Amino acid sequence: MDQPIYHVYLAGPITGCEFEECTDWREVLRQALQPYGIKTLSPMRGETGTTSQDATHQRAIITRDFYDCIRSDVVVFNLLGARIVSIGTVIELAWCFQARVPTIVIMEPEGNLHEHPMVRECIGFRVSTFHEAVETLKLVLAV
Repeated sequence: MDQPIYHVYLAGPITGCEFEECTDWREVLRQALQPYGIKTLSPMRGETGTTSQDATHQRAIITRDFYDCIRSDVVVFNLLGARIVSIGTVIELAWCFQARVPTIVIMEPEGNLHEHPMVRECIGFRVSTFHEAVETLKLVLAV
């Protein structure tokens, strides 16, 4: 019997981060989840490391990312070491909360810039390591 394919969106800060900072951790999780029939979706797909302020490009990004958030089985958020508050990531968390998509947020036990009552209340599962995120994801998806 084939293993079911689950979709997991990998959310996290992009603004103010180097291209590799945005892509390296997503690749680590992609490889860790692949054996369990989990396909990851990245907001960085199709990006080349340059940014565009073009309104059409921005509309395409928000349309794709919204669709990815609400169609995913689970969304994993990486907020570890955030240097600035990621408005886009917080919006994605709110989309998931509204759509009842389970979320796993990786962030420090305390001191993260995203510490806010509304953010905390939107978090489904809060962990502090990638390993904990993978183990929690496996439990949520029963893989």
